[in-house]
Amino acid sequence: MNSEIRTLSLLGLASVAAACSTGEKKQEKPNIIYIMSDDHAYQAISAYGGPLAKYAPTPNLDRIAQNGMRFNRCLVTNSLSGPCRAVVLTGKYSHKNGFMKNEGQAPFDGTQQTFPKLLQASGYNTAMIGKWHLESDPTGFNYWEILPGQGNYYNPDFITADGRKRNEGYVTDLITDKCLNWLTQAKELKKPFMLMMHHKAPHREWQPGPEELKLYKDITFPEPATLFDDYSGRGRAEHEQDMTIAGTMRLIEDLKLYPDTMKSKNVGLNRMNPDQAAEWNAVYDPIIRQFYESKLSGDDLVRFKYQRYLQDYLACIAAVDKSVGKVLDFLKENGLDKNTIVIYASDQGFYLGEHGWFDKRFMFEESYRTPLLIQWPGVAAPGSINSDIVSNLDFAETILDMAGVEVPADMQGRSMVPVLKGKTPADWRKEHYYHYYEYPAVHSVKRHYGISTDQYKLIHFYYDIDEWELFDFKNDPGEMKNLYNDPAYDSVKEDLHKRLKDLMIRYEDSDELAKSFLPAK
Repeated sequence: MNSEIRTLSLLGLASVAAACSTGEKKQEKPNIIYIMSDDHAYQAISAYGGPLAKYAPTPNLDRIAQNGMRFNRCLVTNSLSGPCRAVVLTGKYSHKNGFMKNEGQAPFDGTQQTFPKLLQASGYNTAMIGKWHLESDPTGFNYWEILPGQGNYYNPDFITADGRKRNEGYVTDLITDKCLNWLTQAKELKKPFMLMMHHKAPHREWQPGPEELKLYKDITFPEPATLFDDYSGRGRAEHEQDMTIAGTMRLIEDLKLYPDTMKSKNVGLNRMNPDQAAEWNAVYDPIIRQFYESKLSGDDLVRFKYQRYLQDYLACIAAVDKSVGKVLDFLKENGLDKNTIVIYASDQGFYLGEHGWFDKRFMFEESYRTPLLIQWPGVAAPGSINSDIVSNLDFAETILDMAGVEVPADMQGRSMVPVLKGKTPADWRKEHYYHYYEYPAVHSVKRHYGISTDQYKLIHFYYDIDEWELFDFKNDPGEMKNLYNDPAYDSVKEDLHKRLKDLMIRYEDSDELAKSFLPAK
């Protein structure tokens, strides 16, 4: 604890004496805590219901929903970690903020306008702790401490302005402790604070923490109806992706099914100390022995891989849920709960076996939708549910508006404050624009853009194969049938094409601009 406090002395905050010279006048602006996990599917939050809710409840995340608003249709602009983070910071689409891909991408331009910079300039004490994943150093923060790249689950390194240092422990717990320590000091300054608390979990390769290792090992989770999807009736993009549980998910690295002869290659075990490794092996060795004795193949092997995936993935989320509970408890115990807004989201959605997939990227609902829960005491009605189309494009504008800071005209989203007050404006968006750029790359998802309304989705896989797809996801929630060439949908198709063109003009995107970002052939 003492070493942690010494680290936090480097916060770069104004001194307590200077802050107190203004007297003990109670702050009027709200504190804001933005908690974001990595690859957390809305299907894996029990507040959203669904078949996993009773098997893997998330009681602390549900507290945010119970005390505030649950958003049922929060859509991302580009379903990929780094680009989503850049959109959150800037309130601008990828082609505007310059960060479009994870691979082959220049570092995020930290000199550009971001909402933390604007909050900082208005008097907020700002911090960023956890997974950054934008390759450059954070800017606009009084204090920052980040994981390098993806970071490690066990005994990870953290980077501060003073360098890089290994920390002993489990990453979710470490991030939580660092955030609580920062909050402990920040609350003494009598000035509003904004903390971005970014978890690594539940990102691949889904390594559960010491307290969650056994949590779901004896649970059999229900299979999604489309686990064995053969992609009939859809195009090349679905057939040619590389993100299936059957073929892509690795027995060794992803599912930790290391034979004794290969344990030395387990990156997770190599990061662990002897006690951590012993706990891990006590749980996984029997699973490994049973797997290799069973000699599974075909659909039985897919079913086994799906269960192992869910057991580890949901165990990682259980640690995140516990972390959220600690933050909520801290606020209440320190008298901060009435004037602190808590926002929980993921960088994007994730597939939990739907279409036989894991990962994200596609403009289909499981990866296109991100969970969003907002607790704003006295403003958002407890237990309220909203189904308007909102977006991570709106997060920067919303947080600025919450803080009473003017929203810059060049941001492309819109403040959700009226929506949180239960007064959605009549001219709120009725459609949403999406654009994904990363191909060829891991998982081989073709580049595409498109439009979604509250019923239809029009997608153009333009750069690599030039195919269109149209889905009526109200009547086909699994998005299993491409209706683009169905004459019964000609009028719908015509309307969506027009609206898509209008969106591209509004956001200053185009086929020509998109092609200009592609590498020369």
